[in-house]
Amino acid sequence: MNEVFPYHLDQQRLPQVGLVVLKSDETVERDFRDLLPPDVELLVTRVPAADEVTLFNLTEIRNHLSQAVSLFPTGVEFASLGYACTSGSAALGVGVVEGLLRSAARTRAVSNPLSALLEACSRLGVRRLGILSPYAQPVSDKLCEVLRAEGLEVPVTGCFTVPQEAMVVRIDAGSILFAAAELARKARVDALFLSCTNLRTIGLLDRVEEEVGLPVFSSNQVLAWHMMQQAGLAARGPGRLFRVSAPAGACA
Repeated sequence: MNEVFPYHLDQQRLPQVGLVVLKSDETVERDFRDLLPPDVELLVTRVPAADEVTLFNLTEIRNHLSQAVSLFPTGVEFASLGYACTSGSAALGVGVVEGLLRSAARTRAVSNPLSALLEACSRLGVRRLGILSPYAQPVSDKLCEVLRAEGLEVPVTGCFTVPQEAMVVRIDAGSILFAAAELARKARVDALFLSCTNLRTIGLLDRVEEEVGLPVFSSNQVLAWHMMQQAGLAARGPGRLFRVSAPAGACA
């Protein structure tokens, strides 16, 4: 005997945010689940990416972005949709990334670590930025080029020259702490930026800020903060950015 039962559909839905994550990234999802408030639903899709991090490979991702976004559940309307790749956003261009994301999903706002960093710098009055990147010099140089075009000064940079994405997540805390302190010592800057969503920095930000006496940003930190600003919600997290910023309201 088979019983058929009536049912009702729950019309209430928590705010939803989406992340497009590189295939090789092992860090950003974990960080976001720590950074986002409990009254937000996080949905994630992954996009193919080559193992070697080069400017060419980063730009090739554009051929897969729309398809990756289309794999989100049908009918979702995001409060914010983010592309979780800092160097990829610089290589492709923020406008291209935004267009590709919007073409395949319904979302009130879009973000990426580069746009989020620029907003964070504006919010804290940062004009001179030191940058630590895990990648080879051409990839790091492209990021600096874009930031300078946006009006920031980048007087000092450093990189680990790691060739493959799978190695980035294995860079240990001691290496990051030492490099950040050295950059802060070598030039007068208003803040430091630890670039790459796969670099494990969230647990180090307060420690680095205390050591260097400056605001310290990281890719996942600024991206989560910016997306929550767009959604009109309060994110939680380390660093001076979270301590001085309040939600800016929903972004249409």
